[in-house]
Amino acid sequence: MSDTLQSGPLSATPAERRGGKSASAFRTISEVARELDVPQHVLRFWESKFSQVKPLKRGGGRRYYRPEDVDLLRNIRTLLYRDGYTIKGVQKLMREGNVARGPEQTEDDPSPVQANGAARQEEPVEGQPQPGLSARQRAEIEAVLGELSEIRKLLNG
Repeated sequence: MSDTLQSGPLSATPAERRGGKSASAFRTISEVARELDVPQHVLRFWESKFSQVKPLKRGGGRRYYRPEDVDLLRNIRTLLYRDGYTIKGVQKLMREGNVARGPEQTEDDPSPVQANGAARQEEPVEGQPQPGLSARQRAEIEAVLGELSEIRKLLNG
């Protein structure tokens, strides 16, 4: 391990983000929020919008999320934040069974996966804004932005 400490959800491994818990352990809302890098109120909101998200509730309404709940929330987050779906669009995908509950879909996977393992077709979905750029186009733009940043550094001395 290096001597340099990095912070933030992207620099930590999944085990470090979980605080050393086993993969099958239940998680509190604060642990899930930290792992998914979303505020706790967003998780409570998603729970109200997606009936499939059903954490166990104990005394005082304290929520405990199963690993499959965390996987589902991770997929919802990816569809909303990375792929540009609306809440209604994700609800429709879930009703049609096109949202994977398991770890098949990750942040690094450019194509969302259906529950049956097949890649989702890029068809218009009602309530979903049509993203204007493909993953390849986004990568190219990010590369150009990186080059422009380097040029700016050279010009500013």
